Amino acid sequence: MSRFFDLVSKPAREMETYLPAPPPRRMPEEIQPRLIRLDSNENPFGPSPRAIEAIGPALAAAQSYPDDDCDELRGKLAARHGVSVEQVLVTAGSTGLLSLLCQTMLAPGLNAVTSKRSFVVYGMAVHASGGQLIEAPMRDDHFDLAAILDAVNEDTRLIFLPNPNNPTGTMCDAAAVDHFLSQVPGHVVVVLDEAYYEFAARFAALRRVEYPNSIEHVQRGASLIVLRTFSKAHGLAGLRIGYGIGPAELLAYCARMRNTFSVSSVAQAAALAALDDSTHIERVVSNNAAQAQILGVGLSELGYRVVPTWANFLYCDVGEDAAPLAERLRQQGVSVRPLGGWGAPECIRVTIGTQEQNRSCLDAARKIHDASPRADRRS
Repeated sequence: MSRFFDLVSKPAREMETYLPAPPPRRMPEEIQPRLIRLDSNENPFGPSPRAIEAIGPALAAAQSYPDDDCDELRGKLAARHGVSVEQVLVTAGSTGLLSLLCQTMLAPGLNAVTSKRSFVVYGMAVHASGGQLIEAPMRDDHFDLAAILDAVNEDTRLIFLPNPNNPTGTMCDAAAVDHFLSQVPGHVVVVLDEAYYEFAARFAALRRVEYPNSIEHVQRGASLIVLRTFSKAHGLAGLRIGYGIGPAELLAYCARMRNTFSVSSVAQAAALAALDDSTHIERVVSNNAAQAQILGVGLSELGYRVVPTWANFLYCDVGEDAAPLAERLRQQGVSVRPLGGWGAPECIRVTIGTQEQNRSCLDAARKIHDASPRADRRS
């Protein structure tokens, strides 16, 4: 028994540690400086040039505390989405709002529902609040919305629905989400996590599929929180800033639970500037749509089952334990995410990078494939 085991809370004892990316163990020193990071769904083009420019003045004023309410950014987001300022809450990444929602709505004896193989932070946030996470089964790498509804009981307070989902990259279209929301009981709040919204919207336009207009549901008064982030398409993951749009009353309760000055002035300034840089966003989502096709075809030719994506990554079933494969790729200078922690031990998640990064990824994967004793059987 350790010194503090009996002193810390039950959630702290039972929660597992989340490793955001595999550690660089056993990697030759000459590879480390050129490691291509395709493991964390980061923006390969970095932040908007406008955001970088805006950071300078914010740093120069770093002796002052930031605006605790993020008033300017909230106002801009409210105007853009056609909601009141009170319906917008800015937090330290969208994961910050996930934690606030769980602290606000959950307690021992209450639960939240999501699907298996969904975003791992949901479980961490739920368990930290003392609540229980119920995971409905998937159906062919997609959410089984009927199974999620069946898992709801009188003690459920939250449903987490990432759309597109991380790590499978699959999406629920507008009709499916509309029907789902109409079936959710009144004592449950749905959290529609749209971290990959910009990528999904582009794919939906190209594929002539209707992406859910989640903000309209909020405008009509639904018990719905829509999560968005500046970490992905805007390239500000390192600054930790995201936001939620939902019922003003519920967000006001969440705001009471947040840490003071939790969103830095640098992050606020960068986000304000990034919102106006449509050229940068266009470059990011256009590259993603084109390279998703190229990278997906290349990985499929190696015998991997690649699920069509609606996000900025590919979910690949490699047909064997994925952890050793990910380690071999890392030795070749490319880092991808093995998904054993998501309950998919034979799968990897590959972030869609630039043309050059994706070419290097495919070259490394082909080299490993050709050296594998299973290569002849896959050909």
